[in-house]
Amino acid sequence: MKKRLSFSRRTAMLMMSVLMGLGAALGGVGLLSAAGTSIPAAGQGFPNKPLTIIVTFPPGGGTDLLARKLGALMQQRLGQPVVVENRPGASGNIGARVVADAAADGYTLLMVNSSFAINPGVYGNLGFDPKADFQAVINVAFVPSVLIVPQNSPYRTLTDWLAAGRQPGAIMPFASCGNGTPQHLAGEMLTVKSHVPVQHVPYRGCGPALTDVLSGQVPMGIVTASSASPFLQDGKLRALAVTSPQRSTLMADVPTVAEQGMAGYELDQWHGLLAPANTPKDVVAKLNRTVAQIMKQPDVRRDLLQLGFSPTTSTSAEFQSLIGQDIDRFASLTQRIGLRVD
Repeated sequence: MKKRLSFSRRTAMLMMSVLMGLGAALGGVGLLSAAGTSIPAAGQGFPNKPLTIIVTFPPGGGTDLLARKLGALMQQRLGQPVVVENRPGASGNIGARVVADAAADGYTLLMVNSSFAINPGVYGNLGFDPKADFQAVINVAFVPSVLIVPQNSPYRTLTDWLAAGRQPGAIMPFASCGNGTPQHLAGEMLTVKSHVPVQHVPYRGCGPALTDVLSGQVPMGIVTASSASPFLQDGKLRALAVTSPQRSTLMADVPTVAEQGMAGYELDQWHGLLAPANTPKDVVAKLNRTVAQIMKQPDVRRDLLQLGFSPTTSTSAEFQSLIGQDIDRFASLTQRIGLRVD
């Protein structure tokens, strides 16, 4: 009896060894298939711990507001905490470096706007490759910039402003949200299209720029439509034009720059999520699907429209293509105007 037990044990061990070897030869699937199981995909079970969204601007701005609203809704759908962390500085490059160096597992995301595509043409040393070090997840919203003047300004239309700029010796100052921002480039694009010289007055954000336009310190400003909207509704500011290719639903009576004699002019600031490069495709797909569902909610769309955003969705590939095209487009413009920060 003991001999039979010993033989059975030896036989079982030998069979197990053969099966394990066969499983290894087949890529580890033999035994798993026999047991009725399969190797889980990289995204299966994702997420199983908190996610972090890095925002490259200070709290309170449009990008931060959008990230916090989106993060709260992602938390509901994904069943895990979503923490929004502000890492401002260097026009967003500091926060971008954090995500570029993060683990490529989908748990650390970057909330960006079009400044991400402008920076490569402005900064000599980013510390990361904007095309190679990130994987686009989804584009969630556009927001146009708006050309604004105080309510008592003599300029009632963009045509008036440009006519004044064409007078001998005239240089037209405008306030923007900062060096290298989409609003800065919107002003420079105006010069390229109209041949009217402008004098850029950079501020540390759209808020300070608005303050000086409201007080008459600077006769014109270019800021985001979302930041200017309350003052336009109160009648404290007048809008001359929006920079988007179509009129904004928030201010449908304000013509675009292109409508006013500058065909082809457009700068619509996008906002979206990026992940580190090499994040598993199924993780990116789940994040894309989750956020797309959020952006299609009627209440979300209504709230964002009231804030001046135009909600949208995209595939990962579509957003990746948009970013790449804008990096090249803005690099050409910044080289043309000689814009360098370092």
